[in-house]
Amino acid sequence: MAEKVILAYSGGLDTSVAIRWIKEKYRMDVITLTIDVGNSKDFEAARIKALKVGAIKAIVIDAKDMFVNTSSGRLYRQMRCMKDSIRWRPPCHVR
Repeated sequence: MAEKVILAYSGGLDTSVAIRWIKEKYRMDVITLTIDVGNSKDFEAARIKALKVGAIKAIVIDAKDMFVNTSSGRLYRQMRCMKDSIRWRPPCHVR
């Protein structure tokens, strides 16, 4: 039985290639972990892709509520509002 590793998986090219590379180079089984923090990605498609590429298991966690209610989530939203504005204005307050 091969050792297992958990890979933070975005569904993009780099992490998809990493699944195969880890399997071949280290002879380890790969479990992918994708966390939904509210971005508009198709997480079911990413899960299916991970399995097709060679992951033995693909986990998607819905962490939107947890992200929204943490200080890192608030900071992210404030920085996003500042970045998207044309001129400076006080940080947005998002609920």
